[in-house]
Amino acid sequence: MKKHFFYAALFAMGLTMTVTSCSDDDDDNGGEASVIVVDSHNIDYSSENALSWHNYMINVAALLKTDAATLYNSWKVSYDGGESFAEAFKNHSEVAGARSFLGCIEQIVDGCCDIANEVGQTKIGEPYDYWKSKQYEQAVFAVESWYSWHSRDDYTNNIYSIRNSYYGSRNEMIASNSLSALVKKSNPTLDERIKEAIENAANSIQLIPQPFRNNIASSETVTAMDACASLESILDKELRGFVQNCDEADLQPIVEEYVDAVILPTYEDLKAANENLYNDIVAFTQHPSDAAFATAAQSWIKARMPWEQSEAFLFGPVDALGLDPNMDSWPLDQEAIKNMLNSGEFDNLNWIDGDSDDKVEAAQNLRGFHTLEFLLFKEGEPRKVK
Repeated sequence: MKKHFFYAALFAMGLTMTVTSCSDDDDDNGGEASVIVVDSHNIDYSSENALSWHNYMINVAALLKTDAATLYNSWKVSYDGGESFAEAFKNHSEVAGARSFLGCIEQIVDGCCDIANEVGQTKIGEPYDYWKSKQYEQAVFAVESWYSWHSRDDYTNNIYSIRNSYYGSRNEMIASNSLSALVKKSNPTLDERIKEAIENAANSIQLIPQPFRNNIASSETVTAMDACASLESILDKELRGFVQNCDEADLQPIVEEYVDAVILPTYEDLKAANENLYNDIVAFTQHPSDAAFATAAQSWIKARMPWEQSEAFLFGPVDALGLDPNMDSWPLDQEAIKNMLNSGEFDNLNWIDGDSDDKVEAAQNLRGFHTLEFLLFKEGEPRKVK
């Protein structure tokens, strides 16, 4: 998840916030101090802006569909004009950035450590730190997916991306060719501790009162951050050391299972879900209604899940082709979104190799899951037709 901060732009739109606090002590401890009312923006869907709103939704959904297909095809069919990235990774060729099966496994462990850290320290930790320093507006704006109130599920799915990587499967079953099975064979205690750490992190996140943006300083938030830190620690300090002492022959089937049973089906689901999302967006624009808004919003949630469950393996094409920030830049520049709705200059959503970094970043900040989330949701509910 590529993060940028546009608080000044948000304030410029007239965003207002009310913080209800019983006392300074309440604020320090979470609870009622975290209950907030947010008028998230002055833009709303209406008959006056419906045509522009529709065009923006279609353009963003089409780009998400294209990016998801590009990501899947790069892994499954061909990457950079050569073999698929799946084959490159399984063959630990230079294009995959690993020269051995150990190198591949280390990329897997690195990805798991990175997302455990990001969930605990950034996705949950940054809003918490802002809130505790009494920067309430910044705290809320740092909460990912706060338009849809989907934050907890996003973060939990990030932890599931670690679980899937460790289990070698996506169905909570532990594959025979998996990191978990390999660890269990020689160190069953470590395997149990890793599985418990994964489960504890996921469960702790789900115990944060809903929505997270209204409970940033809760005790459950602190527990979830601690659980993510513990998960990162055992992956980094113990699992990493374990795999470094393994034979290449033991690691090869794990790499193959990881690609075939985790990465490829996750990206295939992402591709299919974004095709469905695009179709539901088109259907809404052809026949706008509250029901069609709700259908498109539900499709957004379904398309979001495989993306969040892919964040433990943000290497390869998703990184090299700029697909991560294309699809998941956060927070949003709401002022720029308002300008886009007014101007209809949707070509500005695109970029090509050779464009300046500023142009690429500007395009990425106007597209992706969260822009579509903004256009579909308000205060945790699908928008309404007026």
